Amino acid sequence: MSEPTAGRPAAQATSSASGEEAEGASGGLGTFERLLSLWVALAIVAGVTLGQLAPAVPEALSRFEYAQVSLPVAVLIWAMIFPMMVQIDFGAIVGAGREPRGLLVTTGINWLVKPFTMFAIAWFFLLVVFAPWIPEELGRQYLAGAILLGAAPCTAMVFVWSYLTRGDAGYTLVQVAVNDLIMLVAFAPIVLLLLGVSDIAVPWDTVALSVVLYIVIPLAAGWFTRVALIRRRGVEWFDGVFMRRIAPVTPTGLVITLVLLFAFQGEVILANPLHIGLIAVPLIIQTVLIFYLAYRAMQLLKVRHAIAAPGAMIGASNFFELAVAAAIALFGLQSPAALATVVGVLVEVPLMLALVRYANRTRHRFPTGSATASAATEP
Repeated sequence: MSEPTAGRPAAQATSSASGEEAEGASGGLGTFERLLSLWVALAIVAGVTLGQLAPAVPEALSRFEYAQVSLPVAVLIWAMIFPMMVQIDFGAIVGAGREPRGLLVTTGINWLVKPFTMFAIAWFFLLVVFAPWIPEELGRQYLAGAILLGAAPCTAMVFVWSYLTRGDAGYTLVQVAVNDLIMLVAFAPIVLLLLGVSDIAVPWDTVALSVVLYIVIPLAAGWFTRVALIRRRGVEWFDGVFMRRIAPVTPTGLVITLVLLFAFQGEVILANPLHIGLIAVPLIIQTVLIFYLAYRAMQLLKVRHAIAAPGAMIGASNFFELAVAAAIALFGLQSPAALATVVGVLVEVPLMLALVRYANRTRHRFPTGSATASAATEP
């Protein structure tokens, strides 16, 4: 049996589980996802506790690492984004060219705005506002970590945010792919400019491995699964049964990932509570600002919500694997810069979940319909 009609938005080709449940009072989240903030809070506590009471567990898992990428975490992220990838109708990817505004906004905000607002906001807070609590030299190290975060827009987790906001899976893939291509040539020069250093070693193996782990492998697996199941069982079974069954995979994987991340970083959190709180302030402000700028621009340009929400979240969240790896390569594992990038990991998920909820509550402010329908109505 053939795929759904080409050009049909992947978000509309998903199961009734991601449609009917998402229409509930939660504003786009199902029962499990509606309590996701509670699970996240419990995961943070559980992770820190695990790291303290059973340090052998995170120590053993941390050995499974390649190019600064944790392979256990990579597997969990793969599980999180697989439900998004399996929804992708490749006709929707081709149709992305009919809606260029969303891609232009995302690209412009990510590379012409985000790195420089991160520098300005972090500099102001870490070197001016928080000067009484943070020595200048230490503040500059924290600033370097913030710069690395600002120059690395999200790659993997954006598929999770897109899934939770019922984003257009095909278009999200295009946005992430374009973002990654630009990152290959723009990350080093931007960091070089903002750090003011003469020699920067960008961990290209981390970039390449992350692209393979978080895009190539799950995309291939999702496509194969989608085609095989639709041919064998039909579109109605795929949408109404299979997608409903795998719906809990994304939030469950997210919670388990958080347990591991906080288990890995528990000692750092407990040893630096004040500085972690201070570093978090500019990172939070930056995240909200970038989301608002992109989201508002898409609203003014009348971009569909299924494109606007994921597009705004690509820049709002960060490619923390790359940022952490670059900080370690440049400044060392125990450096304050590396600590700042770790703080980015700690604050990102709870904050992005809050933005997911906001995006779902404001869905009505955006136009509905598909790229095909929009094109048909244009003169």
